[in-house]
Amino acid sequence: MNELERWANFYLLTAGASANLIGLLFVVITLGSERRHADAAKILNYAVEEAEHLGQKHVDTEHLLRGILREFTLAGERRHEDAGKIPIYLTPTVIYFASVLLLAALLSFPNHTRLTATLCICLAGVFGLVYSGPNLVGGDKKEFKEMRDRIPYAIIPSAAYGLLVLGGVLLLHAPQRGLTLVAAGMLTLLMLAVRNSWGIAIDVVSTPAGREDSK
Repeated sequence: MNELERWANFYLLTAGASANLIGLLFVVITLGSERRHADAAKILNYAVEEAEHLGQKHVDTEHLLRGILREFTLAGERRHEDAGKIPIYLTPTVIYFASVLLLAALLSFPNHTRLTATLCICLAGVFGLVYSGPNLVGGDKKEFKEMRDRIPYAIIPSAAYGLLVLGGVLLLHAPQRGLTLVAAGMLTLLMLAVRNSWGIAIDVVSTPAGREDSK
C-alpha cells in the first residue's frame, strides 16, 4: 500500500517517542516513590523523639533502631496508599503511549492492503473506546471524581480513539484522508499522554519527602 509508505517517517517518530517516554515515566515514578518512602532525616527526628520519650538526653543505637522501625512502618503505609492512587492515573497514560507505539508498529508492517490496515487501525480504536468509554459515562466512583480529571482521562481519549476508528473506515474509500485522521488521533493520544505524564511527575516529585502523616 503506497499511501502507508509516505507515512513511514511519521510512524517511526511516534513509535520512538512513545517508547522513550514510557521508559522515562517509569524512571520518574520509581525515583519519586523511593524519595517519598524513605527519609533519613525523619529517622533521626524519630530517634530524638524516642530518646526524649524515654527521658534520656543522648541518642544512642536503641533510639536509632526505634526511629528506623517507626519510619519504615510509616513508609509502608504511604507505599500502600500510593499503590492505590498512582495506577488510577498512571495506567491510562501508559495505555495511550502503548496505543501509539503498537499502532505505529502495526502500520509499519510491509505488504499491507487497505483492508489489513483498516483492521489494525479499527481494532486499536475500538480497544481504546472500550477502555476509555466506562470512565466517560461514569466508571468506578472511586476514580476521576472531578470533571477536570475526566477531561484528560476520558473525554479527550475517547475522541482520539474515535478518530482512529473513523480514519480506519475512511481509509477504505479515501486513503490519504483516512491516514490523516489516524495521524491526528495518534498525535492527540501522544500529546495527551505527555501532558498526563507531566502532571504525574510533578505530583510525585513535589510531595515533600518528609511529609507529615495525617494521624
